Amino acid sequence: MPDDLAKPRGWNSPLWRRLHTLSGLVLFFYVASHLLNHTVGIVSVDALQVSGRWFSIFWHQEITTAALYGALTVHLLLALLAVYRRESLREMSWGEIVQLALGLAIPVFMISHVMGTRMLEEVFGTKSSYLYVQLTIWKFAPHYIVTQTLLLLASWVHGCIGLHLWLRFKPGYRRLLPLWLILAVMVPTLSMAGFVSSGIEVLRLAEDPAWLGGAVKSFELPSGAAQREFLRWVQNTEFSYYALVAVAFAARSIRLHRLKKSTPDITLTYHNGQKVGLRAGATILETSRLAGIPHAAVCGGRGRCSTCRVRIGAGLEALPEPSELEAKVLKRVGAPDNVRLACQTVPTVDTEITPLLPPNQTSVEDTGARPDYLAGQERDIVVLFADIRGFTQLSEQRLPYDTVFILNRYFSEMGHAIESAGGRIDKFIGDGIMALFGIDRGIEAGARNAIIAARLMGENLKRLNESLAADLNEPLRIGIGIHGGPAIVGELGYRETRGLTAVGDTVNTASRLEALTKEHGVQLILSESVISAADASFENGERAEITARGREQSISVRLVEDATTLPSALS
Repeated sequence: MPDDLAKPRGWNSPLWRRLHTLSGLVLFFYVASHLLNHTVGIVSVDALQVSGRWFSIFWHQEITTAALYGALTVHLLLALLAVYRRESLREMSWGEIVQLALGLAIPVFMISHVMGTRMLEEVFGTKSSYLYVQLTIWKFAPHYIVTQTLLLLASWVHGCIGLHLWLRFKPGYRRLLPLWLILAVMVPTLSMAGFVSSGIEVLRLAEDPAWLGGAVKSFELPSGAAQREFLRWVQNTEFSYYALVAVAFAARSIRLHRLKKSTPDITLTYHNGQKVGLRAGATILETSRLAGIPHAAVCGGRGRCSTCRVRIGAGLEALPEPSELEAKVLKRVGAPDNVRLACQTVPTVDTEITPLLPPNQTSVEDTGARPDYLAGQERDIVVLFADIRGFTQLSEQRLPYDTVFILNRYFSEMGHAIESAGGRIDKFIGDGIMALFGIDRGIEAGARNAIIAARLMGENLKRLNESLAADLNEPLRIGIGIHGGPAIVGELGYRETRGLTAVGDTVNTASRLEALTKEHGVQLILSESVISAADASFENGERAEITARGREQSISVRLVEDATTLPSALS
């Protein structure tokens, strides 16, 4: 397959995305400066005229004029190309839908305004100014009050949505989001105030026939045949735009119909065994959408959010190297070598993939830097299990509400003890708790933290029993098992239930030690491997060799009758 077919096409082209962003920024700067200029109308029409002259001086320079109209042309054509290239309109977020609808609607309101000012000025020598615009809108064509208001709001909202979609994955932007929201509301509000205030003043001035006649004469408007020719140009331009939009949607329908009828070049196999034909040059995300397979892509497939990332199985070696954009995003999220962005990856051979985020993912919380162990690593960690003794009998004697109340109080106290000691709660299993220590800081720190957590759990349990003395026939009793060693750590689960956990013999052994606390009549069984990893003097508990179910060899442990007797600090 030629190299150019192994690169994202159309909307996914990095060059085109940069052009779309750059042209959008130029247009947004123009709209923002235009609206800010309107705010001067709050003062007076004369002040608006003065500020308008400076506005015109800046934007009527050759370089700024070329930049403005070039950006407008590029932005519009790329938007229509994006419509043509999009595989499924159903996959668009509400923000994208609103932005597209506004973007397509803006020229409808803009054509007559631009041609009635800039074109009249350049072709017919009309002296357009803010006074000319306001007098035309408020005195002679009041229906333009509505269209110009819609143009103002549509342009601003379209630009704000575009900026938000572009910047929302940047931490600095999210921190300042309240400020941006205030500006997003203030700018159009003040602009509308200036627009209305100056319009009312113009209507008052127009009540004087002499002033009105002099103002209209100073504009040097075309008349007769020239005026009719201008109106035809406006109408033809509007019809041409409508036709261009219609052609983009019609061409898209024809393209998708031909794709569905054509023979696929490559087979894409999903983790559930589903196979989908992939056309040469199409990305994984485009293929999923075309086949109607839900696939997360918060940024709309622009290679910014990383929510579309997939794990590659067979076919990994044949994939082209990540582009600069994709490599940057993958590095940001700490992705291993077998993870790629579906919106940027173009398979060249039959490929197996596994999406890593649920298809209904709507947040960007997972787009920051992520530890590499989330993808699966073997690490030396410490695992703690805890369970309430005799809880089944306790729950049978109580109403469901009382049982839930007691459990939530218990989980709150134990969870606080674990987290304050530097542990990570893995899960709650019935009335049991599983916690992990040392994933980030190493098994030495994890071992010390786990021992401290056990002591805190014992202390918190005593305090809880005192608090619930009137509600319990007898105090709650717990058993704690702690063991350390190698375990497979990674993010496991399905959809919303995915989370960091650990599996392996170390986990099973810790669970067995917790179960043996009942048999030995102690609150804590602590393996010697944890004490050794803590590298601290430890004299608590009776030494013992015990055999755990599922293990052939015995385990050296300490039998600690009361966890509160453990040291408060280890050195």
